Amino acid sequence: MSDTANLAAKMDIDEAEIDEGLYSRQLYVLGHEAMKKMAASNVLIVGLNGLGAEIAKNVCLAGVKSVTLYDPEPVTLQDLSSQRAAATLPRLSELNAYVPVRNLGGRSGQEISVDMIQPFQVVVLCGASYEKQLEINDWTHANGVHFISAEARGLFGSVFNDFGPKFTCVDTTGEQALTGMIVSVDKDKEGLVTCLDETRHGLEDGDFVTFTEVQGMEELNGCKPRKISVKGPYTFTIGDTSDFGDYTRGGIFHQVKMPKIIEFASKSLRESLKSPEFFITDFAKFDRPATLHAGFQALSRFKKQHQRLPRARNPDDAAAFVPLAKKIDADADEKVLTELAYQATGDLSPIIAVIGGFVAQEALKACSAKFHPMVQHMFFDSLESLPSTLPTEEDCKPIGSRYDGQIAVFGKEFQEKIAGHRQFLVGAGAIGCEMLKNWSMMGLATGPDGKIHVTDLDTIEKSNLNRQFLFRPKDLGKFKSEVAAAAVSEMNPALEGHILCKQEPVGQSTENVFDDDFFGALDGVTNALDNVAARQYMDQRCILYEKPLLESGTMGTKGNVQVVIPHLTESYSSSQDPPEKQTLSCTVKNFPNAITHTIEWARQEFDAMFVKPIESVNQYLSEPNYLENSLKYSGQQRELVEQIVSYLVSNRPLTFEECIVWARLQFEEKFNNAIRQLLHSLPKDHLTSTGQPFWSGPKRAPDPLAFNSSDPAHLAFIVAAANLHAFNYGLRGETDPSAFKKVADSIIVPEFMPKSGVKIQINENDTVERATSDSDDLNDLVKKLPPPSSLAGFRLTPVEFEKDDDTNHHIDFITAASNLRALNYKIPVADRHATKQIAGKIIPAIATTTALVVGLVCLELYKIIDGKRKLEEYKNGFVNLALPFFGFSEPIAATKNKFGNTEWTLWDRIEFNNDPTLKEFIQWFRSTHALDVTMVSQGVSMLWSSFTDRKKSAERLPMKFSKLVEHVSKRPIPPHTKHLLVEVMLMDEEGEDVEVPFILVRI
Repeated sequence: MSDTANLAAKMDIDEAEIDEGLYSRQLYVLGHEAMKKMAASNVLIVGLNGLGAEIAKNVCLAGVKSVTLYDPEPVTLQDLSSQRAAATLPRLSELNAYVPVRNLGGRSGQEISVDMIQPFQVVVLCGASYEKQLEINDWTHANGVHFISAEARGLFGSVFNDFGPKFTCVDTTGEQALTGMIVSVDKDKEGLVTCLDETRHGLEDGDFVTFTEVQGMEELNGCKPRKISVKGPYTFTIGDTSDFGDYTRGGIFHQVKMPKIIEFASKSLRESLKSPEFFITDFAKFDRPATLHAGFQALSRFKKQHQRLPRARNPDDAAAFVPLAKKIDADADEKVLTELAYQATGDLSPIIAVIGGFVAQEALKACSAKFHPMVQHMFFDSLESLPSTLPTEEDCKPIGSRYDGQIAVFGKEFQEKIAGHRQFLVGAGAIGCEMLKNWSMMGLATGPDGKIHVTDLDTIEKSNLNRQFLFRPKDLGKFKSEVAAAAVSEMNPALEGHILCKQEPVGQSTENVFDDDFFGALDGVTNALDNVAARQYMDQRCILYEKPLLESGTMGTKGNVQVVIPHLTESYSSSQDPPEKQTLSCTVKNFPNAITHTIEWARQEFDAMFVKPIESVNQYLSEPNYLENSLKYSGQQRELVEQIVSYLVSNRPLTFEECIVWARLQFEEKFNNAIRQLLHSLPKDHLTSTGQPFWSGPKRAPDPLAFNSSDPAHLAFIVAAANLHAFNYGLRGETDPSAFKKVADSIIVPEFMPKSGVKIQINENDTVERATSDSDDLNDLVKKLPPPSSLAGFRLTPVEFEKDDDTNHHIDFITAASNLRALNYKIPVADRHATKQIAGKIIPAIATTTALVVGLVCLELYKIIDGKRKLEEYKNGFVNLALPFFGFSEPIAATKNKFGNTEWTLWDRIEFNNDPTLKEFIQWFRSTHALDVTMVSQGVSMLWSSFTDRKKSAERLPMKFSKLVEHVSKRPIPPHTKHLLVEVMLMDEEGEDVEVPFILVRI
């Protein structure tokens, strides 16, 4: 007991500030409050087999107060295929400097006991007997300690949660709280609220809202959250408003996330075994949880009776096991139970990743009270991943290898297939790291012919360390692909020489690297990308080369997996997300009503002040006739010349003090003068043509800001703008506020007089009035410019936006500018952290989701290695760990098309070999399919059409395709190019257009 008390004292340490640089992406998932609660939680993980190590990894990365490990058993060879406490501790300690990892000690054969678990807020048992689970859970349930137990057996997994009789969840979904403008509130018993008809309110029955900025019915402003009932997409009721004042106008509703007390978890394991509540992971297997509920209990009983688990594919052990399960549930499915017995000794990295990611998130829910816990038993399986030809008992016997846990499920013969596989991993970030770790544990590509290619052009940054667990602080600045490849080769030395890493991006510019020979030597491609364009490009390459593609992605607690199989499924690009809704430019420029609008404006100002003018100056200095060409083609001649004159002559600073002066004048122009001009053109009492107040609804009337150097928001703009301006000119910056204050207060700001007749863009379709000038005026401006020859070698430095460097003033400027603009328009301001996400378009991310999604990908990879050809054998998946939710579906079949009697899908192609002539090409379509070619193009070059003049036709028709392409494009075909993708327009005998598969001309 004294040792345990000692440990409790050690864990009682003060919590430091959250490191936003490290936890940046995770903070956008969990928020600061949940992270602070996590940072006060001590987690105990018992059982450091592969599953326990995976859970510990994810919990350490997330940032709890401490992680303590208990597993005094010695390491076995099979652990290498997944990973015990003393051996695991040093590796886990490296993952996160803020999370101390401790070993609870113990001696071999000593099981965990109640007196050892008392200092912890969360206890996770991995692979424990049901007897031990019941003993520990009886105590945790009675003493308010959160309990999770988990097992992974071959292609099966099991999880149980007990968070106590009453668990308070502060946010069940993690979705952004909704907000919207209202246009009326009825004064009656129901209180019907009508929203602005631009966007649906998105609320659901039972949600709670409060209000701000309501005029007339002011009792609603800041009211206690009111429960709503949805009446339509733009209306909802809020209850009795009959005693309130009369609504006149305006107002914003704000959804309030109310804490939810979850009483479902009142059942302890002892009660729940008798009357379980199942969380369904796959609705196509609706009856399977009940079978597995009996099966996992029976495994525990079998082990107690025989001092071991059932042997792999052993019929006698299965025959002894099934009755034990049937005794618990007579209706249990015998086939499923037999497979569970066959696989009980199995240990598969992908299943461990799925269950480990899920359990770690449940542990974080217990710590943080953020997101809805799983109710209450989860059973997962992927029996579809078994080979089409099932292995024999002999094939599944252990051979003394690190892969024995996998061989127990798939057999030695299939293990050799895994070892001989050749994969291309595109991306070595969060998903890429998890993928490589799983592949190394599986022994992928470790055979003589096996090969893993990995490419990623990115280098490692601090924010990567929170999820991309193969990287350490010492690796900052190094290439991700190199560090990741080296890390997994150390995990599994058999990979040495089988991982080839590159730093090239995938795209048309690198088709000489990733060429026909490269793709020809692959068995498949796995995407680990973070942008749609690169995903679509790789999708096209996989269609061209007929390679399976495994596609996945995550966003916060959400994740998806898509499997693309040649000549079977649709491709990634066959379906697309709807485009993001764009904010109208007039809203951003003149009428913002939300912080997102002011952040977008500030991001545009960043470019307009520190990027575009600098590039224009450099072009003027370096490109002959730049000004002449620009004035000829640009519609903004005066603006362009004024900009170059300002940055090169009139406002070119020689000292940092002059940068402060410039920044102070920019403040005046943007937050005072521009607003005064807007109000001069559109006064606050301005009426529309229908007599309605112009400044109403989404249009908020602004007020100019008077500069005050004692206001931190004002000074923050000056500091950031002056430093960025100094960077442009190669001047040394400064951050001492007193220096800025002194200079800013000494500046005499020129008097501003609003101009009459200035046209304001009110609607998106209004023309934007440009400053016009006669040619004499413009020539006078041009004369102010020094000739480029007088500034030979002189260049300015444009700012390259980088969101993750906290010292470069980029996000500081955008935060300051956005918040000042928000103050102009009385919009609630946003902190730096929130601004950074919106301005940097950061996708929220957390290690748990990544681990689980990659596990699902690898379960599909087993099927690809097996060469499965039935659509129903594959599964696309979607998960949301916050709810939690799992959804699986068959991939969509490739759409079938037809021309003439020929049926085709996106995977088919028409191939021409030996570089035919254009005439042969055209004649083939006529003679083979009775189709007339009306146009032929390749890339951006139109090679021929039915209206090409006779002379050109006579010249081009006899040409070989390669020569024709070079002739028309006036560029040689690159040496690595062995085929050309050709587009045609075809017409049948009735004159109707005909669509055919894509055309490949081999040269």
